[in-house]
Amino acid sequence: MPVHLIVGAGAVGAATALLLAERGEQVRVVSRRGGGPVHEGVERLAADAADADQLSRLADGVTVVYNCANPAYHRWLTDWPPLASAVLTAAERSGAVLATAGNLYGYGPVAGPMTESTPLAATNPKLRLRADMWRAALAAHEAGRLRATEVRASDYIEANSILTISLGKPLLAGTRAYVPAPLDVPHSWTSITDVARTLVTVATDSRAWGRPWHVPTNPAVTVRELASRFSEVADAPAPKLTSVPYPALWAIGIVSPLVRELRATRYQFDRPFVIDSSLATKTFGIEPTPMEEALGATVTSLRGPA
Repeated sequence: MPVHLIVGAGAVGAATALLLAERGEQVRVVSRRGGGPVHEGVERLAADAADADQLSRLADGVTVVYNCANPAYHRWLTDWPPLASAVLTAAERSGAVLATAGNLYGYGPVAGPMTESTPLAATNPKLRLRADMWRAALAAHEAGRLRATEVRASDYIEANSILTISLGKPLLAGTRAYVPAPLDVPHSWTSITDVARTLVTVATDSRAWGRPWHVPTNPAVTVRELASRFSEVADAPAPKLTSVPYPALWAIGIVSPLVRELRATRYQFDRPFVIDSSLATKTFGIEPTPMEEALGATVTSLRGPA
C-alpha cells in the first residue's frame, strides 16, 4: 500500500492527512512535536524536518512527500531555507513526488487576477522566498532528479487568517472587530479543505507535475462581505467593523513581531487581490467548497465544543 509523508501538522497538513487516511491510505505526519490528527491510518512522528538525513530516513519508501510546513511567520527568512532544502533532499533521495502547499506571495503586487502564468516577480525578501522555493523544486524536476508540483492558495477561510484571528470571535460575541486591512477591497479566500483536495490530486496525477496549480477558490469578496456572510451563517448580530489604519499597524509592529511582518503583505488588501483558479477546475474537475459550508466549519471551530 502506498505511504504518504506529510511534513507539518498544522491546518493544511492535518486536513491532507485526514483526507488520505479516510481514503484508506497510510500516512506519516512529521512535526517537531509529533502532532497531527488522531486516526488509525495516521502515524504521528516527532522529528526535526530541517535535518535532511533524519527526514530522508522517514521518507524512505514513501510515494509522496507533502510539504505542508509553516514556520513561525516572523521566522520565515531563517527557518524556511534549511527546512525547504531538507524536504527537497528527502523527496529526491526517496524517489517520491514532492507536492508543496504554497501561496501567492511569489507574484508580488499585481494588476488584475493572478493565474499560474503570472510572473514570480516579488522583490521583498519574505515574498521572494516562496518563489525561490518553487524555483529550486522546479529546477530539480527539470533536471530529472525528482517529480515536483505545487498548489497555491489565497488567504484561508478556516484558519490562520484575518477571519479567524481578527474577525471571528468578536463577530460571534456581537462586539466590534478591529481589522488590520481595508474593508471594501475584493479579496480571494480559499478553503483549507480545497487545499488538501487539490494537493492530493496533483500529487498523484502525472499531468500536474512540473508546474504550479491554483487551488479552486470562490469569487472574491471584500472583508465586509466576508464578515456579513460569516455572521449570517453563525446567526450572530450584524458585524461592527473598524479598519485599523496602516500608521497604527506600523506603530504596533514596533513591539509585535507578527504585526511587523504584516507590513510586507499589506498590498494584498490595499488593492484587489484575486486568484484565477479555473485551470485546476477545468483540468481536474475540482470545484471550490461553497463559501457558506467553509464558513460554517469556521464557526464550529471557533465556538469549540458545545
